[in-house]
Amino acid sequence: MATAGENSAAELLLRAAALVPLDRYALAALVLAAAFLYRFLELHVLGDLLRGLRGGRVALTFHPDSQVYHRVASKCRSLHGRYLATPWLASPHLQTLFLGIWGRPPSVTYRRQLYTVRDGGTIALDWLLASDWEDGSSCDGTISSDDSTPIVVVVPGLTSDSTAAYVKHLVFSMASNGWNVVVGNHRGLGGISITSDCFYNGGWTEDIREVVNYLHQKYPEAPLFTVGTSLGANILVKYLGEEGESIPIAGAASICSPWDLLVTSRFISRKLVQRCYDKALAIGLKGYAKLHQPVLARLANWEAITSSRSTREFDHHATCVVAKYETVDTFYRKCSCANYIGNVSVPLLCISALDDPLCTREAIPWDECRANKNIVLATTPNGGHLGFFQGLTAGRLWWVEPVSEFFSALHDSPCMHRQKTQEHGLQSPLESSIDKGPYVNLMEDGMVAAVTNEDTNTHESLDKHNQAVSEMEGSDVNVQQNGITSVLQDESHSAVKNTSGTEDNVPSAQGPVGSQEQREELSTDKIRDAIAPVKKSINQLIRSQGRSVWWLAYIAVVTSWPLLGAIGFFLYRKKFRNSSPAKRLLRG
Repeated sequence: MATAGENSAAELLLRAAALVPLDRYALAALVLAAAFLYRFLELHVLGDLLRGLRGGRVALTFHPDSQVYHRVASKCRSLHGRYLATPWLASPHLQTLFLGIWGRPPSVTYRRQLYTVRDGGTIALDWLLASDWEDGSSCDGTISSDDSTPIVVVVPGLTSDSTAAYVKHLVFSMASNGWNVVVGNHRGLGGISITSDCFYNGGWTEDIREVVNYLHQKYPEAPLFTVGTSLGANILVKYLGEEGESIPIAGAASICSPWDLLVTSRFISRKLVQRCYDKALAIGLKGYAKLHQPVLARLANWEAITSSRSTREFDHHATCVVAKYETVDTFYRKCSCANYIGNVSVPLLCISALDDPLCTREAIPWDECRANKNIVLATTPNGGHLGFFQGLTAGRLWWVEPVSEFFSALHDSPCMHRQKTQEHGLQSPLESSIDKGPYVNLMEDGMVAAVTNEDTNTHESLDKHNQAVSEMEGSDVNVQQNGITSVLQDESHSAVKNTSGTEDNVPSAQGPVGSQEQREELSTDKIRDAIAPVKKSINQLIRSQGRSVWWLAYIAVVTSWPLLGAIGFFLYRKKFRNSSPAKRLLRG
């Protein structure tokens, strides 16, 4: 009976379902598919509608005392507004894919310059001058050595060159504002062959270093600004941290940097959609490798390179072998720009999207950026990877505008970085600003004195004093009757001068008692002679360092009191014996 009832209930449900029209099932399937795609593509159309299509607010992270923010970034209108994505591209994946496939770039015509680096490699420098924008084809395409027009150096991302859509958007905007722009293509890209055994990678900063130094030497009057995008941003920030103060860069911008290559590598292999990006990047890397197969096949295992299915496998078979890194994790750790943020001394604007499908928000070094007064970090809720499309037609990239505003405000402000010559050797990339101590001078007597900011008159008087002391020590040498020399000390010591044995309260050298006393006086003179250079050095330290030298004296006394006690007993033992308490003790 129960079985028959159950069968009848199932039959009733099937009959009821059969009565529902097919278009209703199709509609339900569409709704489920839309919900799945909304979650899978991370769409935010509903969120934009709930916010009244105002977009997400731009969040700024900076040091409270940062002059770069108060005098430069605070004047950038776009950094204090909101960003609203193009409605039909309201997804980080749609923005990233649209940028790579189409991107709607403006029409740009470059002037190419080939530059050969020291190791024999060739780099293509693609120029777009402000005069090209103003005068069209009537310009000869040259820049005079005394031209003061700012130059923007662009570092593209992974397997990208000057033809990338986002690069053209940036170049077009800066040139239209009257700035000269040059794109430093990575070696082996831009249609240029590999002419050495060196390939670029995420931590290779030698190319940007040589290009910047070359431009600075050729156009010394033109301020240099740099923009790094994606992996190029990692290279740029690492370069800024390696150079520190001795860098000819006036200002910089980092767009969608991966920050930590190890964290980013693990992120793109975590979910299905990120693994799709990983495979797409691996395909691009293998295409780059095929362009230079004759060179790369000689340096690494070509079959292993072509069989790579992810960026990590490609880095294992190609990058680590050519660049001589022990492991892939070692390569990622050493080349991550997050390790160099503390040493960045150039005004730096960093822009990242929190929904970036390639460079995760987990790798953003929030605290390091906040601790550095030269860095302003701007984050938006949406934007994708280098996308940031805005407007109904998606004809503009939002991040180009704040970069242009930041550079223009920085160029008109006193916060623009000035290169400082490095006279005491290279600075460690990971050196903290807290550990920067004063430079030191090594004196002739082996003592070390810190260099202070005192006037030159003080140093001149100190040199004259030292010269006078040395003249006194070289001239005032008298020979005693018994052939032993006595050197006059400086004014801090009592002069011991014995020529005839009858002057200056010094007993005559007659009899055994006199000879014993004379030997004691001579030994005292030797001790004083040994202490004199130390005293002179301490006096010099006092003049140069002030009260801080007393800590040195205190440490010296505490650590050497046994020796000083023995010397004091030797010098004053005669007086101790002649004293009344000592006589009483001896008699007792």
